[in-house]
Amino acid sequence: MTDTRTSSPVTVTLASGPTGGSIDDFELFYARRALERFRTRLGRQGLLDLLAEDIEAGNAFLRESARASEGAFKSGTTVLTTQGIASGEFLAWMDEAFAGGEGPLLAAHPEHYVMGTDSVGARVVENIGPHVADFYMGGWGTEALAWAKDAEELLPESEFPRKMSSNLFLADGTVVGRALIQFGDTAEGFTANLTVYFPATCPDEVLEHHLRHYAVEFRNWIVAAAAARA
Repeated sequence: MTDTRTSSPVTVTLASGPTGGSIDDFELFYARRALERFRTRLGRQGLLDLLAEDIEAGNAFLRESARASEGAFKSGTTVLTTQGIASGEFLAWMDEAFAGGEGPLLAAHPEHYVMGTDSVGARVVENIGPHVADFYMGGWGTEALAWAKDAEELLPESEFPRKMSSNLFLADGTVVGRALIQFGDTAEGFTANLTVYFPATCPDEVLEHHLRHYAVEFRNWIVAAAAARA
């Protein structure tokens, strides 16, 4: 007789007791709370000091990938559909968030460590795939679309009238990626097409993980924008 306890996947279901969600919901709440505590206690410089070796290795990986790729990039796109909020409302919230403190920006993803500006520009420290990177976003906005004018991912202006793009570059000026985000309103809300470009020699997992990264951070930003509007 087969022992099903070892041959079948183990599942655990909440039958009674606490309310307000599933066990996964509870775990996510506590994980976020713990992460916020560590971020607050360490502070920006504490996080940078803690991650210094990881950042050095991650930036070296991206720099070498850019060198080996000789200016060639590969891309991927995450598409989100949203109900209950228009793209203009969301982007207005994003403008305010980027102009304010780091809190709402960091909270959108567990692997956001720094988001702000310094003497170089708009600085981001986050995971790029498994690598922690410290990079800048330059020329963010519609005026930066020149490089993307021939990109296959550029969507029709009439359908996606809100477009923004940026180069991602290291402090030494090395371009290690690009971002192209496009928004079009629908009857229910809006659609977001979120495209990222990485050096062509980067492993596919780097691209795949950033597409997942997009899904997490933009979902959370959109939810935060809707909550602020309410």
